[in-house]
Amino acid sequence: MKHFLSLYFIVFIFGCDTTPAPDPDPDPDERTTDETLYDFAKSTTGYVWYKKSDLLLPKSSGSGHTAPLMRTRFNATASAKLDAAGKVQPNATFPDGSVVVKELVTSGGDLSLYAILYKKSGHPDADAKGWVWGYINPDGSVRISASQKGAACISCHTQSGNIDYVLMNKFFP
Repeated sequence: MKHFLSLYFIVFIFGCDTTPAPDPDPDPDERTTDETLYDFAKSTTGYVWYKKSDLLLPKSSGSGHTAPLMRTRFNATASAKLDAAGKVQPNATFPDGSVVVKELVTSGGDLSLYAILYKKSGHPDADAKGWVWGYINPDGSVRISASQKGAACISCHTQSGNIDYVLMNKFFP
């Protein structure tokens, strides 16, 4: 009985906090789309480089990007649409879950920007073909938000020779 009273006294004096502990791993759906795209861009694990090479390529003549150099990688889902040489298969349509990350690089070799495509049909930020577009700085700040649904990008990415908006084969055969 003495121990019970001591325990009761401690609980009474100090109270009992019934507030649930915060979730240490927040639901990814609670993150903004731009934050999710940035996470995709930062990770290179499981990605395949275009033509199986991470060498920097010169900006193409049809590019609307200002950086003089670039390289492009595809996550495992998207890379299923690459051929044995690492090029996009003709007439391919990327499945949902595909991520394509273009790293835009300065002439000095510094990363200047990520251009990201994420295929997620039905997503509130997806365009009519199911792509979510992002233009994110290396520090995670947003240059062009996914909420714009690729409005600043689609005009270049719909030029002839695109394969589901990807232009790598056209400019780097």
